[in-house]
Amino acid sequence: MECELLAPVGGESQLEAAIRFGADAVYMGGKRFGLRAYAGNFDDAALRRAAQYVHKNGKKIYVTLNAYLYNGDLEGVEQAARALAEAQVDAAIVADPAAVEICRQVAPELKLHLSTQANTLNWRAAAFWHRQGISRVVLARELTMEDVRGIRENTPDTLEIEAFVHGAVCASYSGRCVLSNYLTGRDANQGQCAQTCRWKYALVEEKRPGEYLPVFEDARGTYFYSANDLCMIAHLRELRQAGVCSFKIEGRMKTDYYVATVVAAYRRAIDDMLERPDAPFDERLLQEVGNASHRKFGTGFYFTRRPTDPPGSVEYERNADYIAKVLKVDGQGLALVEQKNKFTRGETLQWMSPQGIVDFVAEEMTDEEGAPIDCAPHPKQRVMLRMPAGVEAGDFIRRQLTQR
Repeated sequence: MECELLAPVGGESQLEAAIRFGADAVYMGGKRFGLRAYAGNFDDAALRRAAQYVHKNGKKIYVTLNAYLYNGDLEGVEQAARALAEAQVDAAIVADPAAVEICRQVAPELKLHLSTQANTLNWRAAAFWHRQGISRVVLARELTMEDVRGIRENTPDTLEIEAFVHGAVCASYSGRCVLSNYLTGRDANQGQCAQTCRWKYALVEEKRPGEYLPVFEDARGTYFYSANDLCMIAHLRELRQAGVCSFKIEGRMKTDYYVATVVAAYRRAIDDMLERPDAPFDERLLQEVGNASHRKFGTGFYFTRRPTDPPGSVEYERNADYIAKVLKVDGQGLALVEQKNKFTRGETLQWMSPQGIVDFVAEEMTDEEGAPIDCAPHPKQRVMLRMPAGVEAGDFIRRQLTQR
């Protein structure tokens, strides 16, 4: 069975990171009809360039058309579908039945993946969509492992099954939320989510208007709707045995560092699973995904109908600080890096590349003109830094905060 690692891409830097650090496929949005309107996204020309870059590297590219559509959207979806076919992307991700029908009519050669927004919860629904021309279904995130297995066992082998394994989870049925629209006028089902589930709320008693009664959970207050992040890196074998062929990481609003960190960890986990099927999970990989900023990890609904860890925290945590990104390397072993967080000469840092993690000491630092400096305190400051042999543009530097 194919075992695909599918990475989120919000812009060109995330695209490069995903491909370099081991994704088998990427998914992204165009300028309209995706569900991340505030990501960088790609216009038609950028989509063509992205598809060429992805295919040159032997990978696949999927593009979202998974907004729910109003009458005024239909003509635009036709144009978008034709553009995706012309760009030769590998599939469009759709949710609205109108998008399915339009794509089949105007771009019949374009493969269709059914978005998690369609809330596919059972095998009959999956089989129905397959008969409508869907080649892959992205399962609803409210399913248990047994539910996933039941869908696989009762659907044709020609239907691929994709499931989320990592990232943010919505406090609504697979993201079909109306709270944002109700409170702000920004429609989450058209890509404009205001993340109202992350807001701080208080209780108001009917006969005491204006009197807010907080229900404290921590020093920052109470967050009724904010869900924990999903992390299934330790359970990929169970998902594969249940019939999942594509492991999907959430995060089209995330940084290139986040994408690189999470993709690299899942890449190693998948390779270990395939190369050493009887070996135990390497617990260091759980520490590795924690090097990117995240909310508390959980396994969602995969092992229980009611997650044991209730929502309520927006506190982010991480095991490492993102320090800099390598922009280019000269022939003398000096790297031009762009600072993201302050670092100083003499610090022990970590060089992060697709090949792994290497500790090194920042012993030689200069500004771009070659003048020695002891510190890089300014965001986006460019620094020449002596680094270990083999460093390449697109690599990252971080500072470990906890023991590996």
